[in-house]
Amino acid sequence: MIHLAGPYLLAAVLAGLGTYGVLARRNAVLVLIGVELVLNAATLLLVSVGASGGDRWAAGNILTLFVITIAAAEVCVALAVVLAVYRLRGDIDLDRTRP
Repeated sequence: MIHLAGPYLLAAVLAGLGTYGVLARRNAVLVLIGVELVLNAATLLLVSVGASGGDRWAAGNILTLFVITIAAAEVCVALAVVLAVYRLRGDIDLDRTRP
């Protein structure tokens, strides 16, 4: 049995850093890194809860696979959008984009 204070603390730090990265950054790539940090925090929580409990359905492990799949799809789509914006404008600063 693992002690859950360490993984929970690490997940909280990752989620906090990711939220700060999404809210405070102007560069689109750094915002994407912040989103990935938040998804990694969710994955860490799911894995640690799945490893600690006697869940007969293994829901933590299955949900972790879904989060990893969604993160991979999000990276592909977001990087394609960032590349398209960079080719169009030559800059990926989020403050300069039009609504």
